[in-house]
Amino acid sequence: MRIGLQLGYWGARPPANAGELVEAAERAGFDGVFAAESWGSDAFTPLAWWGARTDRVRLGTSVAQLSARSPASCAMHALTLDHLSGGRCVLGLGVSGPQVVEGWYGQPFAKPLARTREYVSIVRQVLAREAPVRNDGPHYPLPYAGPGSLGLGKPLRPITHPLRADLPIWLGAEGPRNVAQTAEIADGWIAVYYSPRVAGMYEDWLAEGFARPGARRSRAEFEVAAACQVVVTDDAPAARALLKPYLALYVGGMGAPEMNFHAELFRRMGYGEAVDDVSKLFRAGSKEQAAAAVPDEMVDEVAIIGDRDHVRRRAAEWADAGVDTLLVGCRDVAHVRSVADALGLAEGVGLAEHL
Repeated sequence: MRIGLQLGYWGARPPANAGELVEAAERAGFDGVFAAESWGSDAFTPLAWWGARTDRVRLGTSVAQLSARSPASCAMHALTLDHLSGGRCVLGLGVSGPQVVEGWYGQPFAKPLARTREYVSIVRQVLAREAPVRNDGPHYPLPYAGPGSLGLGKPLRPITHPLRADLPIWLGAEGPRNVAQTAEIADGWIAVYYSPRVAGMYEDWLAEGFARPGARRSRAEFEVAAACQVVVTDDAPAARALLKPYLALYVGGMGAPEMNFHAELFRRMGYGEAVDDVSKLFRAGSKEQAAAAVPDEMVDEVAIIGDRDHVRRRAAEWADAGVDTLLVGCRDVAHVRSVADALGLAEGVGLAEHL
């Protein structure tokens, strides 16, 4: 199992120590560095800026939002980063949610599965550079000939020859149909909240996609990357308390009451009553109470918290459940080193095989 450093997206200001974390992660044997975006910082610029300090780690978006840029523009970003990094780019994509897509990007959210399929197809055409890029679908028509068009659009190939036509594309997905399509058309799946306890459910969703005619990968060739907070500590209650506000935010605030993909995922895990309580409190403005309403078991379901031996045992369970890469957020260099030590990483060597 590989370990990736998840930088996430920025808050009010850029993180002061991100460059140090990236350098420490590479020295400690992490496999990759990943950056996200919401409605503030973007996912590509931090990878180019801080990734310039690295030589080995993969540089991935987890995730870049589809509605933030056209598929051709996204492919330009990816092929540029891939060249600059010597072939280390991983393009992670996700649809986000209707509040962000319609409220921030001013784009329609409807038909996310169809939009994703078209988007990925266009990106792959750009990277393949076999012919001028065309798309007859309704979401990203190329050339554009709709309202306001001058009728002068011309199919084009990228001027710059992509370094890798098979640059890996991962998709962030949470529901059964999204995960199945991810298995069908992508090279990897980014699981925002993953639980080894229900790994069989995820594997069933993935198997449906792999079984479809024309599926791009088999399960053996496919990478499952799961976001997982790993905290090596002798004070597990204190660590859980720090993570609960984030879970409360995603369950109660990252989505509309009638459409919150994170909340639905936890319902599938069996936390329906807790989701209802947390959501009600968060929407009422009682954020501290919402965090307190997150059960300890719900945190332990999606995070690994405990002493060194406990962390190592739990990480092995995640690997046995089908996770190929853990995406771990670290607050400082000491945190990076503690994770590396607990998970068997060696300075400059890579992940120990025993996991």
